[in-house]
Amino acid sequence: MEDLSIKAQRKIIHIDMDAFFASVEQLDYPQWRGLALAVGGEGSRGVVSAASYEARKYGVRSAMSGIIAKKLCPHLIFTKPRFERYKEISDQIRDIFLEYTPLVEPLSLDEAFLDVSNYYSATLVAEEIRTKIKSNTGLTASAGISINKFLAKIASDWNKPDGQKTLPPEDVIEFLESIDVKKFHGIGKKTKLKMYQLGIYTGKDLKEKKEEFLSKHFGKGGKYYYQVVRGVHNSPVKPQRIPKSVGVERTFEKNISSELFLVEKLKNITENLEMRLSKNKLAGRTVTLKIKYSDFKQQTRSKTGNLYLSNKDLILEQVKVLLYQEKLSNSVRLIGISISNLNTLKKENEVKHLIKESQLSLPF
Repeated sequence: MEDLSIKAQRKIIHIDMDAFFASVEQLDYPQWRGLALAVGGEGSRGVVSAASYEARKYGVRSAMSGIIAKKLCPHLIFTKPRFERYKEISDQIRDIFLEYTPLVEPLSLDEAFLDVSNYYSATLVAEEIRTKIKSNTGLTASAGISINKFLAKIASDWNKPDGQKTLPPEDVIEFLESIDVKKFHGIGKKTKLKMYQLGIYTGKDLKEKKEEFLSKHFGKGGKYYYQVVRGVHNSPVKPQRIPKSVGVERTFEKNISSELFLVEKLKNITENLEMRLSKNKLAGRTVTLKIKYSDFKQQTRSKTGNLYLSNKDLILEQVKVLLYQEKLSNSVRLIGISISNLNTLKKENEVKHLIKESQLSLPF
């Protein structure tokens, strides 16, 4: 059995948005805030996709029949899902993750694993990410921080909503022994009942069983349960994609008509863009300026060179050329800069290296 201390070298964050679909609806429709809300259908064939925390107090849960949900909570409000809107906000959140690490493994629109082993404190990184999500989207997220994905996912449920829990290496074994096996990711209702019938109620009970016993009763899952209760879960964070471009954009409170004022705003944007590129060790050959006018018409202007750019001054120089390329057709409500044609081949190799690389054991 692999020594747990080896895995202490990894720092994994699991970010889970709080009641994501329902929270987006309450964000966009303030009249529903503080009310019991379900995203889904209420008819005979309707199913609840997500429930607000106000609805959960009455026992309403996702995957529940709409009819049952209505019986549990007669004043429950139903609304149809808007997946395009959820995807839009999910993409914004994903961009925040990528500011910190290229090792992001999305599990769904509302949750992801991040490997932040290169940072001094994963706890502080998680706090910063949650603060940024709230500031940028108006939504709250919870986080779990630990030495592997299995533990981070358990921890993210601990202080919901809008909270986080860190499980440092020295607390892992005691924590796992103390919790109900139903809290273990991968143990569903049927497996839980089978474990209860076998006298396995807690992690401590599970740990006392031999691997042969667990394999006999749970097949291939037996080995998995034998390992995870000892804190061993070696699956790396697997990024689904290397970013094709990196961009930053800003929407103005008041529309801007002057190119000179826009240049001042662009200076700030290039500073943020440089920071994002630097954090992920990226550079690109194509600079694109995005302009959205007050009438919502959108225009993009691009320039590709031979050099890979990541420096804010060099990027701003190219952006100015694009800005003055032609006159503004209207006042501007949004402006953005993106860098594409990235050095992604090099980045892909770096990501593979990061996944395999052992990290120094630093504070959580």
